[in-house]
Amino acid sequence: MDTAKMAKVFKALSNPNRLELYLKIVKKQKTSYKTGYGCFISDITQSLNIGAPTISHHLKELSNADLISTERKGKYLVARVNEEMIHEVNKLLKFPKED
Repeated sequence: MDTAKMAKVFKALSNPNRLELYLKIVKKQKTSYKTGYGCFISDITQSLNIGAPTISHHLKELSNADLISTERKGKYLVARVNEEMIHEVNKLLKFPKED
């Protein structure tokens, strides 16, 4: 992963509200893993003290950083964590093993 892409990821997660939103998506996706639906945004918006337009902005920033993907399921918005990106970030942040 190049440094520009990594900077975009870290910038997206540097906002406290956005980080909280992302962590809630991760947690909700883990609990609904068996169903494969991802996270219904309407399920987590009530637990955040953020208005709908701000949540929409944060979702767009997370999506632009390739941390999540979103899709419409009827009238609901579903978010899914991009696990490949998480593995890339994790790999980059690990210290190389010394021999």
